[in-house]
Amino acid sequence: MPTSMRAPFMFGGEEVAPGTRRLVDLPVSKLSNHTPVTLPVHVLHGRQPGQTMFVSAAVHGDELNGVEIIRRLLRTIRPESLSGTLLCIPVVNTYGFLARSRYLPDRRDLNRSFPGSMDGSLAARLAHLFLNEVVKRSQIGIDLHTAAIHRVNLPQIRADIIKRQRARELAGAFGAQVVLHSSERSGSMRKAARDVGVDVLVYEGGEGLRFDELSIKAGYEGIVNVMHHIGMLELPDGVDHTAINDSIRPPIFTHQSRWIRAADGGVFRPLKRLSGAVSQNELLGWIANPYDDGEIEVRSPVRGIVVGMTTLPIVNMGDALYHLAWPEEFGAQRDVPDVVPDEDEVL
Repeated sequence: MPTSMRAPFMFGGEEVAPGTRRLVDLPVSKLSNHTPVTLPVHVLHGRQPGQTMFVSAAVHGDELNGVEIIRRLLRTIRPESLSGTLLCIPVVNTYGFLARSRYLPDRRDLNRSFPGSMDGSLAARLAHLFLNEVVKRSQIGIDLHTAAIHRVNLPQIRADIIKRQRARELAGAFGAQVVLHSSERSGSMRKAARDVGVDVLVYEGGEGLRFDELSIKAGYEGIVNVMHHIGMLELPDGVDHTAINDSIRPPIFTHQSRWIRAADGGVFRPLKRLSGAVSQNELLGWIANPYDDGEIEVRSPVRGIVVGMTTLPIVNMGDALYHLAWPEEFGAQRDVPDVVPDEDEVL
């Protein structure tokens, strides 16, 4: 289709011409003091036809790295260079963002409220709006997350890489160091999107209420990699998509993971860091009693890679200390369920 013949993109009752960008406010609700709340969406409508992709952040209001990732993306991506349409939502959960909270005012988790409903709770209404106005307008989505507060995640992609071959392909194109298999969980945006035929990658990196430059940079570069992979971005003359894809280091695909938890309360002194390789029975750190000389060794029951860990030295019995995953080639390890914690599970 010639560029001049491409139709404008209709979004939220507004018309976005090819090669232009517009910020569209979707009405959500009102605060208790009658202040209106909207869902601002940046619409970048390319000159050339192509796929529609959304990038979202702050579904949990205290997960901030994605907000900065999208800000950098909007500074560098020009709609006139796009093939297709890019929808960017820097803050989905405005309520949580303002309150520095993971949740909505009613204490509901937005990422457990999909597909939502028009006349349900506040979380259900926001989920319904996002699903119908953003997700269903797209073919691909990237949802940006961090670990919960007091935990940090290695930059990673989570997707169903066993049942969803397309998701596995896109996860490989993203270029994160690790891809964790994660089944689609009921109530999550990823599950609701898959039910309407949209592939969504969940990016995890860093920790809640903190900026982490490594995670921000990896997230930004990963989104651009995916856009190159699906042909949304123009490349300089003489450079093809295959060359770009071949330059991306293949990620480590993992099918299993588990958290190592504290056997007792005390002060935790870790030995391993993110991305570190761990051998079976390797010493990971110590939990010390602050009132005497006693301490407990923390050892790994499996061989794997550190993809997440606590950042809080003070621990109670049962607290999560290290999140370990292992590559497909390691095979199944005994006494470990074939499951990974969901992208936003509080552990």
